[in-house]
Amino acid sequence: MSLEWAGVAGFLVTLVLALLRVPVALAMALVGTVGTLLIMDWTSATYVMASLPFEAIYPYSLSVVPLFIFMGVFAAHSGLSGNLYRGIVAFAGHRPGGLAVATVGACAVFGAISGSSLATAATMGRVSLPEMQSRGYAPSLAGASVAAGGTLGVLIPPSIMLVIYGLMTEQSIGALFAGAMLPGLLATALYVLAIVIQVVRKPDLAPPSDRVPWRERLVALGGMWDAALLIILVIGGIYAGIFSPTEAAAVGAGASILFTALRGKLSFKVLRSGMTETASMTGMIFLILIGAALFNFFIEASGLTQALVAMITEANLSPLMVIVVLLIFYLVLGCFMDSLSMILLTVTPAFGIVTGLGYDPIWFGVLLVSVAEIGLITPPIGMNLFVIQGVSKGLTLGTISRGILPFMAADIVRIVILVAAPALVLWLPGVLGLGQ
Repeated sequence: MSLEWAGVAGFLVTLVLALLRVPVALAMALVGTVGTLLIMDWTSATYVMASLPFEAIYPYSLSVVPLFIFMGVFAAHSGLSGNLYRGIVAFAGHRPGGLAVATVGACAVFGAISGSSLATAATMGRVSLPEMQSRGYAPSLAGASVAAGGTLGVLIPPSIMLVIYGLMTEQSIGALFAGAMLPGLLATALYVLAIVIQVVRKPDLAPPSDRVPWRERLVALGGMWDAALLIILVIGGIYAGIFSPTEAAAVGAGASILFTALRGKLSFKVLRSGMTETASMTGMIFLILIGAALFNFFIEASGLTQALVAMITEANLSPLMVIVVLLIFYLVLGCFMDSLSMILLTVTPAFGIVTGLGYDPIWFGVLLVSVAEIGLITPPIGMNLFVIQGVSKGLTLGTISRGILPFMAADIVRIVILVAAPALVLWLPGVLGLGQ
C-alpha cells in the first residue's frame, strides 16, 4: 500500500470510529499514532509522538480559548442574557413572529459575547422558550428558532471555532473576526426572513403579542448597557488596535465577572460552577486539539494532501467545482459529526487543496465555519437540537427537526452568497488593514 492510500485508510478508520461514538479526540489520536508508527521508523515516530501533544497546546495564543469561554460562562451567570432578550422583545415582540425574531437577535448579540454555539443555544433557550410557549407559539417554531439562532455563536466574533481555525492554519484571528462580521449579520437577517415568511404563511404559528409602550422600551433598552459595553470592549478593542485577541479575551473575562459581581450574583457557588464549566469545556477542546495534531501529522506524512491537490489539478476541475464538492462533503459529514471535530479532522487536507487553488484562506475559514454551523442543526446529530431538547423537556427531536428546515434553507442561501461574492468576507478585513 502506498503512503497516500495509508492516509485514506486512516481517514476512513477515524470517520468510522467517530460514527461508532468513539470520542473523536481518542479516535484521531489512536489513528494518528498507529499510522505514524506504521509509515515511519520507530525512532523518528516516537520522537514526534512524544513532542506533538505538548506542541499542540503550549502556544501562548491558545490562552484566548479558555478566556473567551470564561467570558461567555459568566456573562450567562450575570443575567445579561435575560436583559438582552427583554430589550429586543420590547422593540420587536409585537411584530409577526416577534418573539422568535427577538430570540434570533438576542442569540446574535449573545453569540458576540460567548463565542460558542452550544452556550448560546442553552442560555437563550432557558430564557426565551418559556416566554414563547406561554404566548402560544408553535413548539416547532419556538425550538427551531433557538437552535438556529444558537449557531450564530459559531460565526459572529469572537468565535471559538474561528480562533481554532486561525491557530491551526496560522491565519490572523483579527482578520477572521472581521471577515465573519458581515456574514454573521447576513445569517441573522436570513433567519429573521425565514421566521417572517413562515408566520405570514401560517399566522397561527406565532400569535401576536401586545405592543410595549415607549417608556418601557427605553427602560428595557437601558438594561442592555452591560452587553453593549462588553461587545465594544472586546470587538471594538481588537479592531481599534488597542488589544490583541488574547488581551481582548482577558479584558472580556475580567469584565464579565465584574458585571456578575455588580449585579449581586457572584457567590462562591456561582464562581465554582463557572470555573468548573470553563475548565470542562477547555479540557474538551484541548484534548481534541491534541488528537488533531497527531492525526494531521500522520496525514501530512502520508502525502495525502499533496496527492489530493495533484489529483484535482490533473482532473482539470474548475476551482469553483472543487469548492462545490467540498461544501457537499461537509454538509453530508455534518449530519454525523459535531462541527469542531469535523473541522479538525479535515482542515489540513482541505486547507491545502483550497489554498493550492489560489483561494483566500480568510474567505475559506469563514466559509468553512459557516458550513460547519449548518451541521449543528442538521439531524440526526445536530448538537443544538439536543441542547434545546435538554433545556425544554416538552420538545421532542422530531418536533425541532421539522421546524429547523426553513432555517437550513436560509443557511444554504447564505453559503451560495458567500461563494458567489467573496468580497462579503474580504471587504472589512481590507478596510481595517488586517493582514494575514
